[in-house]
Amino acid sequence: MDSCELIRALKAAGEPSRLRMLRLCRSGELTVGEITRILGQSQPRVSRHLKVLCEANLLERFRERHSVYYRVAARGPFADLVADLLSAVEPNDDGVARDIAIHRRVLEERMSQAGAGVERNRNWAGASGSVADEGRIRWTVLNLMADTPVGKLLDIGTGSGRMLRLLGRRAEEAVGLDISARVLAGTRGSVHGAGLSHCTLRHGDMYALPFDAGSFDTVAFDEVLSEAEDTAGALAEAARVARPGARMLIIDSVDGTGPILDTERLSGHLTGLGIEPLRSVPVRLSASTLVAMLFRTGVARRPAA
Repeated sequence: MDSCELIRALKAAGEPSRLRMLRLCRSGELTVGEITRILGQSQPRVSRHLKVLCEANLLERFRERHSVYYRVAARGPFADLVADLLSAVEPNDDGVARDIAIHRRVLEERMSQAGAGVERNRNWAGASGSVADEGRIRWTVLNLMADTPVGKLLDIGTGSGRMLRLLGRRAEEAVGLDISARVLAGTRGSVHGAGLSHCTLRHGDMYALPFDAGSFDTVAFDEVLSEAEDTAGALAEAARVARPGARMLIIDSVDGTGPILDTERLSGHLTGLGIEPLRSVPVRLSASTLVAMLFRTGVARRPAA
């Protein structure tokens, strides 16, 4: 950033309420209403402060249905500046502790309200809801990825955010996308409550991903493709936003009472997109069997027939 941008950013941050907002929004995206509740200030006042912070590039804003969310960028010079400023704040300050406590309650209420009305619980409590089964999935995913750099991660159809929680700490930045705003509300609470502040939750359609081509180093589908109406379309969009040489992680059911992934058809789609298989591991659960598959993008595409 140039000197003018730096001066504007420092002026924006140099106000007690706005500094508190930066601290809150660095932990994950929040709505105006949530920030108003945590700070105990009027909504017009909070909105004015947020406008100043956005104009100074210290906060990002995005709309999701009827709500607008604010957060500190995960990466970049302004994110680094905010981190440096906040590192100088005494962590044991009474005001900081109060904000943290109320923020935690807000996240818990998000999860509770979302969980009470979730219509689609795929992946909400895990493939089976069993702690042992979840442990098997976790072990398999972490071993399948091994030392592979995660880089910038996109979790398509994130559901409960299981892949964000498993791989998020290894990612430079992570985005969980889902078509259900209600599911996302609860997932924000669990993901940000786990300290994964660099993970962003976004509302969107996997058949029309709201990202530029070549944006991600790792793309994941966690128990999504077996329920997809257009598997080929979802994979084509994932391939579009993946960088050359990116990893694609697919986990889905191949045996059980629910939807089953057609792995033969999946292989055909991936070959046509120039995506090659690397490793595949079965995951035997108490009531079903999953398969965890790792692929690499950027291979020469198969010529059209």
